[in-house]
Amino acid sequence: MVELDHVVGAMGHAPGMVATDNTAVTMGSGTLPVLATPAIVALVEQAASQAISSYLPPGMTTVGTGLALRHLAATPLGHNIQAEAILTRVSGRKLEYKVAAYDEREKIAEGTHERFIVDVERFMAKMSDKKPKGIG
Repeated sequence: MVELDHVVGAMGHAPGMVATDNTAVTMGSGTLPVLATPAIVALVEQAASQAISSYLPPGMTTVGTGLALRHLAATPLGHNIQAEAILTRVSGRKLEYKVAAYDEREKIAEGTHERFIVDVERFMAKMSDKKPKGIG
């Protein structure tokens, strides 16, 4: 088992930019050309994953299992954005984070995120049992 209690407080960052491919209208989560909430979710997960990736042994990774996020402000096309995640608690394989996202002016989202540490080979073996019939 991987022990990560000593890395509580580890922080991860994920930068991005609002472009047409991550707007609400393009992602189908709304009708406006502003940063989509699902795009913030992806950025927050990236920051959380990055926060502890260097502490995991080879063959181990994390998967997202829960997210509570408030989208506080809209962000227009062209703005730089950044998500941050701070590891706040480790309980066995369960990791808990405080997360936030910012544009060039203000905080645009905040919340909490949960991830679990998994063995890549074992996880993917379970997925192979789940493949739909006719898929390679």
